[in-house]
Amino acid sequence: MTAALEMRNISKSFPGIRALADVDLVARAGEVHAIVGENGAGKSTLMKILAGVYQPDDGAILLDGVETRISGPIDARKRGIGMVYQELNLVPDLTVAENIMLGSTPSRLGFVQRKALTESAQAVLDAFDARIDPGAILGSLTVSQQQIVEIAKAYALRPKIIVLDEPTSSLSEHEAQALFHIVRRMRADGIAIIYISHRLREVLDLGDQVTVLRDGQQIETRPAEGLTAGEMIRLMVGRDLTDIFPKREVPIGDTVLAVEGLTRQGAFEDVSLHVRAGEIVGLAGLVGAGRTEVARAIFGLDRANAGTVHVDGAAVHARTPAQGTEAGIAYVPEDRKRDGIIPSASIKDNISLPVLSDLGRMGWISRPRERELAREQVATLGVSPPVIERAVDTLSGGNQQKVVIAKWLATQPKVLILDEPTRGVDVGAKADIHEIIGALAAAGTAILLISSELPEVLAVSDRIYVLHEGRISAEIARADADEATVMHAATGEAVPA
Repeated sequence: MTAALEMRNISKSFPGIRALADVDLVARAGEVHAIVGENGAGKSTLMKILAGVYQPDDGAILLDGVETRISGPIDARKRGIGMVYQELNLVPDLTVAENIMLGSTPSRLGFVQRKALTESAQAVLDAFDARIDPGAILGSLTVSQQQIVEIAKAYALRPKIIVLDEPTSSLSEHEAQALFHIVRRMRADGIAIIYISHRLREVLDLGDQVTVLRDGQQIETRPAEGLTAGEMIRLMVGRDLTDIFPKREVPIGDTVLAVEGLTRQGAFEDVSLHVRAGEIVGLAGLVGAGRTEVARAIFGLDRANAGTVHVDGAAVHARTPAQGTEAGIAYVPEDRKRDGIIPSASIKDNISLPVLSDLGRMGWISRPRERELAREQVATLGVSPPVIERAVDTLSGGNQQKVVIAKWLATQPKVLILDEPTRGVDVGAKADIHEIIGALAAAGTAILLISSELPEVLAVSDRIYVLHEGRISAEIARADADEATVMHAATGEAVPA
């Protein structure tokens, strides 16, 4: 049977970088072909070549056995290639139907045919068994629903090949199940699916074939059946990572962060929790349960309507991030690109941003002190490359995340809130970040960890609070925590005895 896609001996170089070297990829109709690799391994470059964003230096692309030159993204779509990127490419102010049919809107004499538009979008949603109103404004949907709309938009063009790039990076394990149903439905429809993810368990659950890339080279392609996560990690990083989420046992001290009855109308209600020195406390729950909203209120990004926050026994009335920082709280946000960094600024400028007032006198910044601080943080956190004048947006996702953490560690916080600290980073960077978290806990920092990746929460937390619809539904000790127990609490069901 002729493959829907063959990429043969694909090579691509940029100034000073060999991004891809003789990479092969075969995707067949009705098959999920997963691609894994660390950030910088070449996954995105390979897919951008398939999408027509880049042209390969060498190699050939065959569609249904015919050698083809893809001149650009529009040409790729015309040839039946659908791309679903990690960053959603939707218009929040348009309806669901308008987003799904964007680029293929039914019209007559220049006027949109509203009935045909809605019916066409509804047919696509029905194919996915998705209970989403096609007339709803996209911005009113949850992240998981928006992700489904993004895939539906690609599916509406009746592609032969669909590329899904980190489709579950913003979803909890529970929310991801709806997306997996859609992937399996598309596979049953005979679509060739290329699936890129750092979540190795879902790669093994969904994948038929797995290709591992490392440093721009194809390390191995083999059936997913019989492959283990440990083998994939070894192939991806060139070494064994026996524990992706290492847990360091450290002495637990007195309560540092105490939150009582915290309420923000419409977001969460009567939230009480505490974190002690050296303790890592997980905050779990489904997407939309209010985890990020609680973190933002504690830090001062959003104003609470009721409740109290204390740090080391002192009342905190943080109404701005500056006040939260002054109280000894640091917050690493879930969206590093939007809220965590200034992408075009240097590593040095990003790290020094929260502490500029401490780096000089009378409004003048001491540049030597600023450079010294940046070098210390870069060395401590292992940012690579360790060039403090380098723009942050030139770094891999894992190293960008290290810069965000470094920025807030420069404030010497008593409480560190980490919101999705390993989202979208590869397994090597994930292990590095967890080593950093363990070292901070060992130094006595109180850590509140939010993650949609349940194995991460279970592996590193000393205790876990679970949120359901804006309320704490359970507090679970480490010894009693497992996936079933947390998910019962997250979905509002009684925790098994």
